Amino acid sequence: MTKLEWKNKTAVTEFILLGFGNGPELDSLLFLIFLAIYIMTVTGNIIIIVLVVANEPLHTPMYFFLGNLACLEICYSSNILPRMLLSYLSGDRSISVIGCFTQYYFFGCLAAAECYLLAVMSYDRYLAVCKPLHYLSCMNKLRLQLGAASWMSGFLSNSILTYLISNLDFCGPNEIEHFFCDSFPMIKLSCSDTHAAGLVTSFVAGVCSLPPFLLTFSSYLYIIITVMIIPSAAGRKKAFSTCSSHLIVVILFYWSILTVYVLPHHGSQISLNKVFSVFYTILTPLVNPLIYSLRNKEVKEALQKQ
Repeated sequence: MTKLEWKNKTAVTEFILLGFGNGPELDSLLFLIFLAIYIMTVTGNIIIIVLVVANEPLHTPMYFFLGNLACLEICYSSNILPRMLLSYLSGDRSISVIGCFTQYYFFGCLAAAECYLLAVMSYDRYLAVCKPLHYLSCMNKLRLQLGAASWMSGFLSNSILTYLISNLDFCGPNEIEHFFCDSFPMIKLSCSDTHAAGLVTSFVAGVCSLPPFLLTFSSYLYIIITVMIIPSAAGRKKAFSTCSSHLIVVILFYWSILTVYVLPHHGSQISLNKVFSVFYTILTPLVNPLIYSLRNKEVKEALQKQ
């Protein structure tokens, strides 16, 4: 849209992100916490990317997907946390209307892409454990297509929502009850009829999260059933430890997204949804390198060599 079209469309020129509250002491504490989280998130995921690219033994389908996940998590965190850190540092919580929609667009695209990518990774592990004879021949052919499909599906799906929300009228107030620009808090501020936008948002979020969650859960269920027949007690324990940690992170990620975007909303849920949002926007990118990669024997050996 041109600047004139934006001016005719809305009386609001900027939004105010309320975040987690006000106060110099609280802002300083939150700044230090989120700065540490951002540094650890970016550092951990960069290490994964460098190790996967630089080490020949890690040029396998599983680590190809892990490298994609690490790249996605860096983009995901960098879309939200630097803007939040700047607001705590400067005290300025305003963001332009176009800047807000841009942040929401990339957030939604990357969140949807992560849903699909986690499902692809679970399917990769299912083939490796349950169909080992067909694993390499199958995944070596499909990994590029599956990786590309995960990214493209995420970006295509959120384009619809961003278009719908950006065409709503915003006449004031302009305070977003969130720490980043998200769909429902923005829709709540519109003075247009938002019924269709709300329904489409829940529908697209459901399509992007529920089927991948069911596929992921089913894959790990089959893996656990297969692991149960392993004769070695040590092998069963190791496999269960890996699967359980993966499953806990996946359930937290999908559960928080489904809770925020798909389940019915009430006014009293806004603050609670803000807390749920922390799980899939901040904590998941932080723990994924540790859960999926840095605990693996091959990654530890590659790290020692580097």
